Amino acid sequence: MLEVSDVTKKFGGLTAVDDVAFTIGEAEIVGLIGPNGAGKTTLFNTITGIYQPEQGGDIDFDGVQLVGKETHVIAREGVVRTFQIVRVFGEMTVFENAVAGALFGGDGSVDRSTAEEKAHEALEFVGLASQADTEASALPVARQKQLELARALASEPKLLLLDEIASGLTPGEVDELTEIIRRIRDERGIAIFWVEHIMDAIMDVADRIIVLNSGRKIADGTPAEVQENETVIEAYLGAST
Repeated sequence: MLEVSDVTKKFGGLTAVDDVAFTIGEAEIVGLIGPNGAGKTTLFNTITGIYQPEQGGDIDFDGVQLVGKETHVIAREGVVRTFQIVRVFGEMTVFENAVAGALFGGDGSVDRSTAEEKAHEALEFVGLASQADTEASALPVARQKQLELARALASEPKLLLLDEIASGLTPGEVDELTEIIRRIRDERGIAIFWVEHIMDAIMDVADRIIVLNSGRKIADGTPAEVQENETVIEAYLGAST
């Protein structure tokens, strides 16, 4: 589904992403881990068109070249993301947030009535249907993150990029969120690319883990393989012990 080849992103003399290549298959959950400053969010931003890679990098999604395309065009191809800092439309209701995702996050062909149907379905899926009329800013952070997921799901993505969506949550809230993430793949067939620092969550859910360190990919394998990789342990996992 997604094929990233030879992607590099520089900021002046700093190489934030260094010749990274990987693939993500249909309905696959792939985790992305690494120390702070490893280039994880920069890689997300490059895939979604916020940044453009250096010349020679290639990002192919379902046969469509994403390099050079604007973020809204990439979203309409089916690549949708959430952010480290929750971004809901605070003065709009929960339902209106989800409708916005259906209207403006998809391929642009959805009418208002259909958008409202998709919004209801997405809110029901993440467990927010009973709070549809609540102002988004009144929700606690955990619910706002669920709302971000609902808004993204309402646009019917093929690939969902999650940037540290579990950060700042209690263990119980993390468990609830990871179960929703698992269901997104299992019940909706959506592939997920997930940056996370909460290792228990991502190791339990991901089919495969990619590890970045100083912008370079140092590992790509199953959670068990990554946890036993000496290079990963030295660069990242061992730092917390």
